[in-house]
Amino acid sequence: MKRSRHSYRIRRVLWLALAASLIGCATTSQNDPRDPWEGWNRGVQGFNDKLDDYVMKPVAKGYQYVTPSVVDQGVTNFFSNVDDVAVVANDLLQFKFLQTGQDFGRFMVNSTIGLGGFVDVASHMELPKHNEDLDQTLGAWGIPSGPYLVLPFIGPSTPRGVVGVAGDTLSNPINWVTPTVIPWGSGILRTVDMRADLLSATKIMDEASVDRYEFMRNAYFQQRKYLIHDGNPPVDEELEKEMDLELEGLDSGGGTTSAAPAPKSAESKSP
Repeated sequence: MKRSRHSYRIRRVLWLALAASLIGCATTSQNDPRDPWEGWNRGVQGFNDKLDDYVMKPVAKGYQYVTPSVVDQGVTNFFSNVDDVAVVANDLLQFKFLQTGQDFGRFMVNSTIGLGGFVDVASHMELPKHNEDLDQTLGAWGIPSGPYLVLPFIGPSTPRGVVGVAGDTLSNPINWVTPTVIPWGSGILRTVDMRADLLSATKIMDEASVDRYEFMRNAYFQQRKYLIHDGNPPVDEELEKEMDLELEGLDSGGGTTSAAPAPKSAESKSP
């Protein structure tokens, strides 16, 4: 189905971030130590949000409306296949040799039988899509992310994330093509296609978030943590305790029947 795996992963991260945001609002009003540049970041996010509302979202909706679903899926598959070049490189840098073979085989199958990647044949051959990038590689090497940073046009990131994006951009084979109109044109198409894929996830975020900025910040860190640990991040014991306390409060406050009063003793009964 169209972007089902991608949308599921985004929704999962968004709901995790929502839970973290609600717990944070209930337990503390202090600034997040991961975000010392919050003033700058909120200003840039405000700019990005307006750009998205007035330009990117309308264009993405128009693209989704006029593009047949089979073509839309083909475009998504094509750029996913191009990404597999960087995925294979980062597999090697993380010493995931079995996954390197799988991802290289996936790239070769989709590039040939899959008509240049427009058809995802490899997924039907038990060669699943993996998500690896340079930011994940640096995180796996133990390099800290640094503080939260929102960049114009790009959005949520960190200093480590900026290095990762730069490295992955240089490894993209489309960017090696001349004339430069091809990389620029493909970049615009990819951005619009990705924004169209995230329309439903954005709706969830807009309807669920109390503080949009805080929600996006938590979602970013949750997603990066999830990806760096290959979907099995270490348990945040502090957050887990806070969530348990919140759930206990909900259980005791409503939805449960109160215990029946203890029967009176024989001495207290009226004669």
